Amino acid sequence: MTEAISTDLQRQLDKRYGSGAPRAGTVGNATLEVLLRHRTVRRFLPGTIGEDELAVILAAAQSASTSANFQFTSVVVIDDPAVRARLAELAGNQQLILDAAVFVVWVADWSRNIALAREHGHTIEATSYLDSAVSSIVDVTLSAQNAAVAAESLGYGITFVGALRNNIDEVIKLLRLPEWTFPVYGLAIGIPDPEDPADVKPRYGQGVVVHRNTYTPPAEADVADYLDRINGYYREQELPEDWVKNRLAGRISTKESLHGRQGIRNTFHRQGFELR
Repeated sequence: MTEAISTDLQRQLDKRYGSGAPRAGTVGNATLEVLLRHRTVRRFLPGTIGEDELAVILAAAQSASTSANFQFTSVVVIDDPAVRARLAELAGNQQLILDAAVFVVWVADWSRNIALAREHGHTIEATSYLDSAVSSIVDVTLSAQNAAVAAESLGYGITFVGALRNNIDEVIKLLRLPEWTFPVYGLAIGIPDPEDPADVKPRYGQGVVVHRNTYTPPAEADVADYLDRINGYYREQELPEDWVKNRLAGRISTKESLHGRQGIRNTFHRQGFELR
């Protein structure tokens, strides 16, 4: 590991964890550097991503682990400006969907495997159970994260767009998704605007999230430390700084805070997932 990578790696660890950050020491490489410097990019410069680059990014996605090699992931690349504009509208008028060089929708897809099983005379009873839906969503997430890291390793910025689920039935209709599929989120990939103030965002300390053998509730001091760091980050970004009030409570306090996602179970049912 070069000294430059070691220094940058520790810098990113310090941003994530503050004074309690793990020490990188001699551990590090270019892959870890890409992972640790991740930030959400919400402002993109004009530009394109070549088809060769996109194909390799999606190949990295398909190289992710997949349950029983079922390969539940489908990806819809949105290159029709009208479709992208409608998706931006459905996701709360997010400009980044329009500005990104590439926008893709990640779909949990049982349809082709069910068709294949039926074609060979097999029943599909097990697909009615919740774990089947969970397995497909896990597959999609592993695949999408691979794509995100691949894109960032090429110098692009990324943003996951979960707000597509706010109007999920309209998204399904727009993309003509068949039964036994479910759109999980979008992914915007593009050239980061250097004027975008977003930086590496603080995370809970490892003392809060890492457990040994059995679960241990977090210490009050460790939680307080995180709140100090995340509130300080938002203050630096000139955003409302009370993370619990303005973000956590705003997301979980009422069903209305789900912005339409409270009906997703019904969408699953309409798409063929019984979720027993």
